[in-house]
Amino acid sequence: MEEQKDELRDITVGLEQRISAYDTKLKDLKKKRERLNEEVATIEKYLELAKTLYRVEADKAKLASLSSQIITDEKGSLPSPVADVTDQSREILLGRSKYVGMSMPDAAHRILREAHRPMHAKELCQRLMEGGMQIRGKTPITSVATSLKRDPRFKKVAPNTFERRGEPDPSLTHAV
Repeated sequence: MEEQKDELRDITVGLEQRISAYDTKLKDLKKKRERLNEEVATIEKYLELAKTLYRVEADKAKLASLSSQIITDEKGSLPSPVADVTDQSREILLGRSKYVGMSMPDAAHRILREAHRPMHAKELCQRLMEGGMQIRGKTPITSVATSLKRDPRFKKVAPNTFERRGEPDPSLTHAV
């Protein structure tokens, strides 16, 4: 009888260890999948941007070719080119930051102003990095959160979630 209890206890302990190991592995895989999903979404954005830029540039080249054949001013010279509307897209594709010369809090303030809602440090961190900002530190999300906690323009409204001061989000007043 005692042998059966010991055997049952050994089986139970072994199963508990397996469950724990599988649980840990599952959590790790879910984190990897989340990171991959974020990377895929970013690449999809850049791909769409590149395709759009390509179409615009191809259309401009066709238009310039037609213009040089048809349109001239009174002196017989080509008209001055129209301002390039794709400058911002080109800057992003070339890896330049849309937050050049901005501090992390300034850029985050801009993101929150455009979003019109509070955002978690993880989402802010992702948007900052997509915009080309280099975030120093081993844990970029913590760096963002710490930077915003220290800046009086931001208010912490939930764990690692921030909004601009003076702009309450109506959805948070109903949260439990």
